[in-house]
Amino acid sequence: MSETKNVQDAACKPGQLGGAGRRYAGKAVLLILLAAAIGAYFVWPPYRGVIDSIFSAFATGDFAAVRRFVERYGTMAAAVSFLLMVFQSIVAPLPAFLITFANANLFGWWRGAILSWASAMAGAAACFYIARILGRDVVEKLSSKTGLRSIDAFFERHGAQSILIARLLPFISFDIVSYAAGLTSMGFWPFFIATGVGQLPATIVYSYVGGMLTGGAKLFVTGLLILFALSILIVLLKQVYTERKKRSDRSA
Repeated sequence: MSETKNVQDAACKPGQLGGAGRRYAGKAVLLILLAAAIGAYFVWPPYRGVIDSIFSAFATGDFAAVRRFVERYGTMAAAVSFLLMVFQSIVAPLPAFLITFANANLFGWWRGAILSWASAMAGAAACFYIARILGRDVVEKLSSKTGLRSIDAFFERHGAQSILIARLLPFISFDIVSYAAGLTSMGFWPFFIATGVGQLPATIVYSYVGGMLTGGAKLFVTGLLILFALSILIVLLKQVYTERKKRSDRSA
């Protein structure tokens, strides 16, 4: 019996070692790619110029600036927009809705919606696997330590439906949720399907609105979005304060 067990153990070890080897190889490749992307910024001026332009466009808070950035690539504009959405997903928390508005305004609302939804899904998958392979320390540097902690608490509170609920709520960071999911034992496909279903309504609404944004309408909708974000922030802060007060009362 012990000999049989030893044979089984010996047979398992190569597979286990192979799995560990693949994980280390994947981690090494990702770290090299991230290091290359960061290093290129300092040694390759054209690349640095593109990155600076991206951050400048997002810093304006105006979708028209993002549209101009995408539009200047002509026939490659859709591919550039796709890569831009993936980039903003990894470098959380840049505002993705600016890309969604720009896509709708540039390509038409339904084409823009398809492009925004597909590229957001690719970005979510990238964040999930970066977190799964590289772990929490790297993810905290790419996103936000405080944001991850709040999403961890959200996951504990809502359980198996957390991803779908989070995707339906526009005030919860899309990218940090993707990173946080990769740090759990959740399977990729349940995460991916819930993301696709939950993200679709917001993408359609933002794309439809983005296709109509011009002049006064743009200012009006931007004002509404800011007001909505502030109201949600107040509600969340109040909820956090109430929960902490309850915990302190219980401990006392």
